[in-house]
Amino acid sequence: MTTTSRYGIVFTDHTFALPLDHDRPDGRRILVYAREARHAGKAAENLPWLLFLGGGPGAAAPRPLGREGWLRRAVRDYRVLLLDQRGTGRSTPVDRRFLAQVRAPRAQAEYLAHFRADAIVRDAEMMRRTLIGDRPWSVLGQSFGGLCTVTYLSFAPQGMAEAFITGGLPGVRAGADEVYRALYPRVAEKNAEHVDRFPDDGDRARNVARYLRDHRVVLPSGRLLTVEAFQSLGNLLGSDDGGHRLHYLLEDPFTGGTEPSDVFLAEVDRELSAIAGGPLYSVLHEATYAQGEGATRWSAQRVRAEFPAFDALTALDSGAPVLFTGEMIYPWMFDTDPALRPFRRAAHLLAERSTWPALYDVERLGANTVPVAAAIYHDDMYLDRDLSIGTGGAIRGLRPWITDAYQHDGLRTSDGAVLDHLISLLRETP
Repeated sequence: MTTTSRYGIVFTDHTFALPLDHDRPDGRRILVYAREARHAGKAAENLPWLLFLGGGPGAAAPRPLGREGWLRRAVRDYRVLLLDQRGTGRSTPVDRRFLAQVRAPRAQAEYLAHFRADAIVRDAEMMRRTLIGDRPWSVLGQSFGGLCTVTYLSFAPQGMAEAFITGGLPGVRAGADEVYRALYPRVAEKNAEHVDRFPDDGDRARNVARYLRDHRVVLPSGRLLTVEAFQSLGNLLGSDDGGHRLHYLLEDPFTGGTEPSDVFLAEVDRELSAIAGGPLYSVLHEATYAQGEGATRWSAQRVRAEFPAFDALTALDSGAPVLFTGEMIYPWMFDTDPALRPFRRAAHLLAERSTWPALYDVERLGANTVPVAAAIYHDDMYLDRDLSIGTGGAIRGLRPWITDAYQHDGLRTSDGAVLDHLISLLRETP
């Protein structure tokens, strides 16, 4: 166990050996890592624990520098545990070493099916019992971590003293198709807002898309930059500074020449790599919406056909705007991205998987007794606000805070204000 400190916060490493398949506790085991953060001036105090479940799927916990506003707010009241969700960061990662050990695509798919919210919650419960026994802890879920928190409320509420959710209330009755039917119009709204703010970006995006239509362009990583890959940069539009980052990308893609500049291609490559994250993000993205019977069958791709405005090639021919897409994973990504190509067959098998464990128990949520406060961002591009509001009403006692002051990453960008408000909501007397 290693302990370090920075800016008045003490960090301590924790590692747990847990079952890959919780239904087979004597089978294969994986390591799950978490970093404890504690206020240096309160080391002697018996503060309650707060488990932080971050975004994803397939994203490690943030690597704190000690100046993060939300974390500094949290350690005033809690001992915070930052979890590297299974398969990420220092938690037995799913990477090229995994591929070397599990070579058969069907075996890969079976292995990867154990990395959703239901398994993460069972990991958390084993960690909680190891650290504090029968005492419950608080949970903070951001984005995908919010989905995990609702799963936690569904199947292990006895382990929770309270819960805070930021930009992460899922549609508990919504399958993947319903989710994407709600999100594509939200993404179209973000496109319109972006062009209103940066009017020249519409023509610049058309010029880039036209060039990519007519030329084969390979990015420094080996990723093929197709028109559709270029459109996927729209995932930036859901974060607080993402619109400006996209605008700066589009300021001068050709730098006075007739083909995209090396600087432009390198920056696009970097942004696409950051968006994609690790392979679990892409491989399991649609599986985060799957429960019960029914395969997702590349829902984002199928549902996209219902929104012809996102067909960039048709738009180029007709003179219509070239729209960017959002947080959608498409099957062609596993053909054009060298980092994802080795997972291609496993990803297709998961997309055709017809039976998944339940992620939510609507009846139990309706009888919930755990205090819950949730920030619902009115302009969230990643989780449809109407689905979130519906879920907020389905969880008994949940205190919603609907705000247009922040984007999806408000926990990170608000300097602690979002978390502070949610804590205050739960501390108020009804």
